[in-house]
Amino acid sequence: MKKFIKSTFVIAVCIAVWFLPHPSAISSQAWQLFAIVLATILGLILQPLPIGAVAFLGVTVTILTGVMKPVEALNGYASTTIWLIVCAFMIARGFIKTGLGRRIAYKIISLLGDSTLKLGYSIVISDAIISPAMPSSGARAGGILFPIVKALSSALGSEPGESRKRAGAFFMQTLWQGNAITNGMFLTSMAGNPLIASLALATFGAEISWSLWAVGAIVPAIFSLLVIPFILYKIYPPDIKSYPQGKEIAKKELANLGALKFDEIVMICVFVGALVLWASGSLTGINATTVGMIAVCVMLVFGVLKWEDFTKEKGAWDTLIWMGSLITLAGGLSKLGFVSWFAQWISSMMSGLSWSVVMGILILIYVFTHYFFASLTAHITAMYATFGAVAIAAGAPVMFVALVFAYASNLMMPVTHYGGAPAPIIFGANYNTQNEWWRFGFILTLINLAIWIVVGGIWWKVLGLW
Repeated sequence: MKKFIKSTFVIAVCIAVWFLPHPSAISSQAWQLFAIVLATILGLILQPLPIGAVAFLGVTVTILTGVMKPVEALNGYASTTIWLIVCAFMIARGFIKTGLGRRIAYKIISLLGDSTLKLGYSIVISDAIISPAMPSSGARAGGILFPIVKALSSALGSEPGESRKRAGAFFMQTLWQGNAITNGMFLTSMAGNPLIASLALATFGAEISWSLWAVGAIVPAIFSLLVIPFILYKIYPPDIKSYPQGKEIAKKELANLGALKFDEIVMICVFVGALVLWASGSLTGINATTVGMIAVCVMLVFGVLKWEDFTKEKGAWDTLIWMGSLITLAGGLSKLGFVSWFAQWISSMMSGLSWSVVMGILILIYVFTHYFFASLTAHITAMYATFGAVAIAAGAPVMFVALVFAYASNLMMPVTHYGGAPAPIIFGANYNTQNEWWRFGFILTLINLAIWIVVGGIWWKVLGLW
């Protein structure tokens, strides 16, 4: 019944907007597409159906109503950026299947884990190392790191309830807050990042390569990874500070894993090779998607993955459907002139303000409206292109805008206990109360924003982005 009510509401909104008088500055086709896109965004937020189904319905309606021709509506599925993320999902599957992700995490803990603070850093460092090859933050934080963090908490006698603050509460928040930072470090770290790159290209004409994304993020990200666990340790301290057994537990787990297996060695070569080729794309001329395809082929040839693993990777194919649909819809709005018209209309209301002030206002609104979204993808789809276009219309440099809003799209994740894919897993462990989650989410998001604006701003000036 709830799904029926939500679906009816979405359809009603689409019909109502469709028949409203549209501004004379844009075409009726642009306005009709806006009605469909608005209904699709509402569907992503309310979720009467899964995200892929909602997005696919939106594209289908554009064809049925004649707003787009079939070849135009299906063009989004041919995006090279989408196929990059499909390949990254397959690489992630290799990390999970071979156990290499767990081995990396335990190795880092065996080197650093003799105190709860150092264990916190071990968690975020492990996340950062595997993040370039894992576009699913849910798989990374929830599938690989969460079981390790839970085991460490239990080993310290920290369980949900009275003993949660012995260590577990700190570990869970560190995992969650750190994941938002690592999501923004690489183009292939979070499923929504390639969508951002596609929107930036379609809307602003800004091409964000894998290496440019990584170079722009590396300095503020490292600073955040150093600062955030320490601040969390001070404002939300665990009862247990020293943990000399941590290294021994990790060494025992490594011993249980045994020597490096052939599949793991292949995965290491694939991972390192992909990173090198992604980072040197401007020199080699090899497209990032081509690199991903080569990596998957190597994994298939050497038996790390079977073809059945490829076809059964639900997350990859689901992402291809919803991302291709959203790229089509957003790209259509841009081509029909709706985004540029809306940006000029909004910027006219901010006339007299410098572009830096406009950017500051927009970033704060963009980040903290995430309270109203249960999906980063829905939030990015609803606001990234429009807010970026407004900032550019106010005079902000195009590539600067594209990257700043891209990084902010990840930093906003921790504000609520439903703000991203790993949230149900980590919050569901019951180590943190909702009050604590929201309080620390707000505080640490503000600190993260300050770090990325100040440290990142200086770094981006060095890079010549503004």
